[in-house]
Amino acid sequence: MGISAFYHDSAAAMIKDGEIIAAAQEERFTRKKHDSGYPYNAVNFVLKFAKIKLNEVDHIVFYEKPFLKFERLLETYVAFAPKGFKSFAKAMPIWLREKLFQKKLIIDYLKSHDDNFKDEKKILFSEHHLSHAASAFYPSPFKNAIILTADGVGEWATTTVAIGNKNNLEIKKELHFPHSLGLLYSAFTYYAGFKVNSGEYKLMGLAPYGKPKYTNLILNNLIDLKEDGTFMLDQKYFNYSTGLTMTNENFNILFGQPVRKPETDKITQFHMDIAASIQEVTEKIMLMLTKSLRKEYKIPNLCLAGGVALNCVANGKILKEKIFENVWVQPAAGDAGGSLGAALAYWHIDLQKERKNIENDNMKGSYLGNYFTEGEIEKTLMEIDADFKLMTEDDLIEKTASEISKGKAIGWFQGRMEFGPRALGNRSILGDPRSDKMQKNLNLKVKYRESFRPFAPSVLNENVSDWFEINTDSPYMLFVADVKKEKTLKMSDDQKSLFGIDLLNIKRSEIPAVTHVDYSARIQTVYEDTNKKYYKLIKKFKELTNCPVLINTSFNIRGEPIVNTPLEAFNCFMGTELDALVIGNYYLEKEKQNINLKKDYSDQFELD
Repeated sequence: MGISAFYHDSAAAMIKDGEIIAAAQEERFTRKKHDSGYPYNAVNFVLKFAKIKLNEVDHIVFYEKPFLKFERLLETYVAFAPKGFKSFAKAMPIWLREKLFQKKLIIDYLKSHDDNFKDEKKILFSEHHLSHAASAFYPSPFKNAIILTADGVGEWATTTVAIGNKNNLEIKKELHFPHSLGLLYSAFTYYAGFKVNSGEYKLMGLAPYGKPKYTNLILNNLIDLKEDGTFMLDQKYFNYSTGLTMTNENFNILFGQPVRKPETDKITQFHMDIAASIQEVTEKIMLMLTKSLRKEYKIPNLCLAGGVALNCVANGKILKEKIFENVWVQPAAGDAGGSLGAALAYWHIDLQKERKNIENDNMKGSYLGNYFTEGEIEKTLMEIDADFKLMTEDDLIEKTASEISKGKAIGWFQGRMEFGPRALGNRSILGDPRSDKMQKNLNLKVKYRESFRPFAPSVLNENVSDWFEINTDSPYMLFVADVKKEKTLKMSDDQKSLFGIDLLNIKRSEIPAVTHVDYSARIQTVYEDTNKKYYKLIKKFKELTNCPVLINTSFNIRGEPIVNTPLEAFNCFMGTELDALVIGNYYLEKEKQNINLKKDYSDQFELD
């Protein structure tokens, strides 16, 4: 069993004889987004799913080494002294009370699952970036690969290069704190008024509305970038090493404005241009790094992990430039995936176990969470007095596809929950991509979030290159590519003169609801063998409309983790303007529900 906890996105994962059995994030159970506490519920889930008691688990691997992390904190504070004493004084009691004695803390938590758990020798510690690298390489379909991990910071490392060969994996190079691409991106997330460690994807979504006016300012002042993509950050502009914020007054002076206050300050063209600039810098660094690694190691396969690997625009550029023949990204690229990587690293590296099915993607579509039987679903629906209809699968798919084609927004809850930040067709909200109103409606009436946020298309794998400029698999929604030229619509001169958020409402293609303002889309390719029901639904929609694409966004409202149970799905359905809910083979229509079951539960979740 692998565990990640105590920083960001706690999770647990279980592997058996090298095969991934189950994995889930704690946030899905506690309903607290990015929950960083001990993943009590996730551990219970993976144990239950594997039908095993804790004392029967052979090894329990934590995803990083707390002592090394403590050493970094101490050395950083000493190096920057006397600056930063305030945050040092704030951090130390927590470290001395909890984190330094993390092994004992973990043992105490583990015993709460099983009184018979006595063997403390079973608890082991991986390294943060090794866990990330293992999570990307071992489930990938490559015998050998370069693995690039980039995130905020692990113990010391912020960017690492590893080489994987069969069951061996070795870290070859590291960049160390405070020089971090993840923290640089987070600094701009903070500056633009979004939440660090959760708002980075908003910055990425905002970037196409702006012009990269500040790219040179960033490259000339904040960062010393070398030819091979390695870099150093000038710490005089940042506060994350020693302070309680990401940036400082020097940063504000350099860019000419203070940090945006999310509660009161509007997002302006300035913030869009800032987003476009840091996005361009991130892409430039990732391209330089990957080009130099390809040249140096001459290996045709690349695996990506760490929080920066969730920057699907940068991933798309790496793909587009054909630097590598094949690219595979771990779908739970952030810290949650560290739980899986910790378990896989111990199995393959320490126990020297061979990999099976090397030439296949072994993530099982990332459908690794819990599922509910027909009996469990019906019991929940009866208890809450919902109005529902049980249908055959074929009738259900026919009805759902038909309703989507008429402009209805549907909650779709099927099979096993996804592991990682993306809904991939099992805990999804679905809509018609041909509608030019659907993006705005879903954002404002269903998700209750900023109107500029783009939606992803799910497309039948065999049709992907008919609609998008991509000819590779993208099962985890981690690559952005352009919509095919022949599917786009020309802009008028008046439309071309618009800028910023005014660009939002222009119809750009035959599938406007999933076409971002720069004619790109974040693509999910769907396969019959990994998600048969979702595949059949899109195929039926294609029969009705000649369009093999659906809008797919995660089943939740803003600030809420993706729904995990039928009850949460029903609450979200009743708390939003979704038209219908499909759970298993049960179909629920909004207008037939008891009006008293309508919910306003949005204030339960802190806005992201």
